[in-house]
Amino acid sequence: MASGNWLKEVFGLEKPIIGMCHLLPLPGDPFYKEGSLGEVIEWAKRDLLALQNGGVDGVIFSNEFSLPYLTKVPTVTVATMARIIGELMPYIKVPFGVDVLWDPTATIDLAVATGAKFVREVFSGVYASDFGLWNLNYGEIARHRKYVDAQGVKMFFNVVPESAKYLAERELMQIVKTTLFNHRPDALCVSGLTAGSPVDLNMLLSVKEMASQVGVPVFANTGVTVHNVDKILEVADGAIVGTAFKYEGKFENHVDEKRVREFMERVHSLRKNALPHETP
Repeated sequence: MASGNWLKEVFGLEKPIIGMCHLLPLPGDPFYKEGSLGEVIEWAKRDLLALQNGGVDGVIFSNEFSLPYLTKVPTVTVATMARIIGELMPYIKVPFGVDVLWDPTATIDLAVATGAKFVREVFSGVYASDFGLWNLNYGEIARHRKYVDAQGVKMFFNVVPESAKYLAERELMQIVKTTLFNHRPDALCVSGLTAGSPVDLNMLLSVKEMASQVGVPVFANTGVTVHNVDKILEVADGAIVGTAFKYEGKFENHVDEKRVREFMERVHSLRKNALPHETP
């Protein structure tokens, strides 16, 4: 079973804030503009620099604008994401992860190709979703992870998938308990309904209480803002932030360095004055 100590090893501190670097539509996506790959790369570079200059502790590169999402992506998606990250490598100064929505095997492959330290995905369960029937077998995924030598890549399991509902009638805490026992995740992510939607604090607390028994950290995955981050970090071991860092807090906009800096200044204040186990 994973230990929460790995967070400090990867990020250099506890309760890290991971910013999302959302990629514009990619070749093959319905909303991709032909010949615009250079623009996609420049968009990602601008957002990456804004996140880093604003002070985030880590970054996730995700094909967030590849709407509508697939549960098995084509090769061109992974290849293009690897190209983009490769172009940005000289500018990446913080630990980074990847997420190829919604394909866990492709996500692991991209991590191996780019040297990502961690991945975030939905790795297990059967769901009725906006993307059809979503059927995941982590036994197969775990074996693929072993096959491609990705055992060192940390796995963030999203236990409350966005835009989906568990097909069987199971309580969330049953899912959390069996996920922890069967799959040995490195971290759990708790989400709201969609990107930018707040996490239910009671749900977050329940997941945290169970996961802490086996030393697995829990992250708030959506809806964390400068206004609620203090309450979130009282419970969670960290947060993944996307929409709140954008201009005007709108999903489709660029990252606003000023918003990132204001958010991180609040986090630094919390770390200094309130959060336990913070290294000076």
